[in-house]
Amino acid sequence: MSHNGSSVSASELEVMRHSAAHILAKAVQRLYPGSKLGIGPVIENGFYYDIDIPSRVGDEDLPRIEAEMRDIVAAAEPFKREEWSKDQALQHYASAEDDNPYKREIIEALAEDEPISFYWTGPDWVDLCRGPHVANSSQLKAFKLTNVAGAYWRGDERRPMLQRIYGTAWQDQDQLDHYLALVEDARRRDHRRIGKELGLFMFSDLVGPGLPLWLPRGATIRRELERWVTDLELERGYQHVITPDVAKVEMYKVSGHWAHYQDSMFPVMHAGEEELVLRPMNCPHHIQIYQYEQRSYRELPMRIAEFGTMWRYEKSGELSGLSRVRRMDLNDAHIFCTPDQIQDEIVGVVELIEDVYRVLGISDHWYRLSLWDPNDKEKYVDNPEMWERGERYLKEAMARLGLDYVEAPGEAAFYGPKIDIQLRDPLGHSETISTIQVDFHLPNQFQLEYVGEDGQFHRPVMIHRGVIGTLVRMIAYLIEKYGGAFPLWLAPVQAVVIPIADRHVDYASGVAAKLRKAGFRVEVDSRREKMQAKIRDAQAQQVPYMLVVGDRDQQAGTVSVRERREGDLGASPLDEFVAVMQARREDRT
Repeated sequence: MSHNGSSVSASELEVMRHSAAHILAKAVQRLYPGSKLGIGPVIENGFYYDIDIPSRVGDEDLPRIEAEMRDIVAAAEPFKREEWSKDQALQHYASAEDDNPYKREIIEALAEDEPISFYWTGPDWVDLCRGPHVANSSQLKAFKLTNVAGAYWRGDERRPMLQRIYGTAWQDQDQLDHYLALVEDARRRDHRRIGKELGLFMFSDLVGPGLPLWLPRGATIRRELERWVTDLELERGYQHVITPDVAKVEMYKVSGHWAHYQDSMFPVMHAGEEELVLRPMNCPHHIQIYQYEQRSYRELPMRIAEFGTMWRYEKSGELSGLSRVRRMDLNDAHIFCTPDQIQDEIVGVVELIEDVYRVLGISDHWYRLSLWDPNDKEKYVDNPEMWERGERYLKEAMARLGLDYVEAPGEAAFYGPKIDIQLRDPLGHSETISTIQVDFHLPNQFQLEYVGEDGQFHRPVMIHRGVIGTLVRMIAYLIEKYGGAFPLWLAPVQAVVIPIADRHVDYASGVAAKLRKAGFRVEVDSRREKMQAKIRDAQAQQVPYMLVVGDRDQQAGTVSVRERREGDLGASPLDEFVAVMQARREDRT
């Protein structure tokens, strides 16, 4: 465990997981002599340890490591704390027995006179660690190692690649079994697996990591979400625009992104004497549209929206399916308003988000008020009065809505505080999907103005907001939420018509044509396969409706309807069935 591990106020469960990380590290060094320890923190639902191991360790090796850990647990080895000087600590990690450059790097960054704590596990093994720990190893009641991954030292892809071993620990076996069942359910719902099975998206080594290619069915889901949200925004007075994916570096120097965000941006492109860069944010482009002509208070609030493409140079080790990518399309909008309009606009955005979540069936979400850290002058614009005003407006809007929230210092954007709407996955992890940010900084940077009712120039306020966030992350979340069984309006294929025999293919094609004319996405399965095999395949593809047609249907102008969950619904006149589908689609149920 690194020196900056769990604090002394850690919960009982965190202490147990903290201790499990140490027991894991000791077991690995027993089984793989010469292994050099990196860091091993407690994380949500578990722990990990980054270790430089002489040989490759895979998931298949985890039972052997677990068995060694159980031997340490059975021995009831005590945890004992000692304080060493910096010189002692450095000498220990420079010795022949434990020559460890990773621990030395951690220690060298500490103050000269700072006492450094170490913990012994039994009489023969010690590790740099702040603690606390359980009294002895037998208190680790229920644990399991879950997987192995690669991790660059200090998250820097220019540094050595270590092997990260993940595990989980709980207070009893029932809790562990319950958690492992959730993990298995999450594995079944993993958007990467389902996306491949349903043919939604793909990645190509020739295109590059973190750059998804949307296949026809995945592109359909994207398109339906985009159309729906665009229509909702138009109803609420948003004006949609289209802006370029690149801009001059100079614009990002004015906005402050170059100073605060450059490490996450793609390298500069040189076009003659111009320096261009792929945009990491859409806001400076929308500011240019606002500045296109002089604005009056009568035009405000001015709501500029775009499904704008953004580029982030995420490290390759951090990329994960659609959840972490390098190219993303954000459901972005920027509201330019007067100070008096701020609260109404924030409330309107929250209400829009709640309406969207209601239709998508999202209920397990919570609000985080992300604030600045006044001590971090490098990350945040140094303007306390600006931050106080922004935070006050957000708190007043949340009070007006009667919504609970959790304050999170140090999570704000570099230019302003924000409300982050956090969605939970089946394992309880939370990630940000939707955001609302109050910004006094960028209007100052770009010298934005409007003519007020008094005939004088005034500075507008910007509200940045994303209702469904980036399409990639939202679709990843929805794939896992629905398990691939999208509601009718979002389903890539809404119905499959299944002719029982070749003589029914023409009738099946006519049924499909009528459904397509009504705006539905329909396929005809005319393969020379048995009817039950066709139904089974459509069920596996999570198609909402299977319409089986045979002699009776052809003669009566009906379809025999099967619903993916309810099964056989019997025969229905085609016109009546089309009406049922239209009602379900319009309700978005």
